[in-house]
Amino acid sequence: MRLGKLRYESKYLSIRHFHEANKWSIEWMCKQLEISRAAYYKWLHRETPEQELENIKLAELIKEYDERFNHILGYRRMTSWINHFNHTNYSKNRVHRVMKKCGIHSVIRKKKKKYNASTPETIAENKLNRDFYATAPNQKWVTDVTEFKIPGEKKKLYLSAILDLYDRYPISYVVSRRNDNKLIFKTFDKAIASNPDAKPVFHSDRGFQYTSKVFQKKLKEQEIEQSMSRVGHCIDNGPTEGFWGIIKTEMYQMYEITDEASLRYAIQDYIKFYSEERPQDRYHCKTPLEVRKEALSSMKPKEYPIPENKRIEKYKEKWCA
Repeated sequence: MRLGKLRYESKYLSIRHFHEANKWSIEWMCKQLEISRAAYYKWLHRETPEQELENIKLAELIKEYDERFNHILGYRRMTSWINHFNHTNYSKNRVHRVMKKCGIHSVIRKKKKKYNASTPETIAENKLNRDFYATAPNQKWVTDVTEFKIPGEKKKLYLSAILDLYDRYPISYVVSRRNDNKLIFKTFDKAIASNPDAKPVFHSDRGFQYTSKVFQKKLKEQEIEQSMSRVGHCIDNGPTEGFWGIIKTEMYQMYEITDEASLRYAIQDYIKFYSEERPQDRYHCKTPLEVRKEALSSMKPKEYPIPENKRIEKYKEKWCA
């Protein structure tokens, strides 16, 4: 597969295809396409350059990964995953070009944001203040609830999860048909059961479950400091919102969901995939579980700085220099 701008490449390929498949006359096809027979035969018997052979190999890898992961990989993650699992060193630009030639691209995430107002019993300050960087596990936890429509029914499933901001590992999650206090309390209790000594900053929105006096008591008993997003500022809980977006974009591509049972299975299995099999660039192509295990077994956990948004960098260069 040549990536250079060859003017007659598609014509040559067509002639070869129809000659081999239908025994069409090469002379007749060359005449119809207004190219010389000599030029066609020169192309046909050319030696395949090493770079072209490498691109063919890369194209096969791209097709394999695209099929295996149900079209969820854009060129950036495609590059990282291919290089990581195959010990190669392809550039993002090269992978991008080959993906375009193959007609392969990732699914597009749809943005859908919704805020349901409630009357809180008790609210907390936004102590996290969009500082999503943590230097070790169990320093900062973020949580939220999202919903999934059950196919063929007018009912929904609700997913509550708690993420650790150090490794973006979902330390606990619960699926329920009801978005109530029990859902939130069970999620919190599971997180504490697996991390009994944790004293993180606990960040959420101002949903009624998190502002209830019963939940406040749970936090106090565990000596956990509470933080809450400001009204109408979903970006204050950006990592959790991002986690929901990833699930809803990739899960529906990877699983056939037809009813409640298949939806529950997809949620459970995808979270396992996200935690244990989905490498992330920020963590040097390690999974959240790998990062967490390494950190919990180390006296000094490795730090993974959050890359600054390019738009913010340009703004600082222009106005803060």
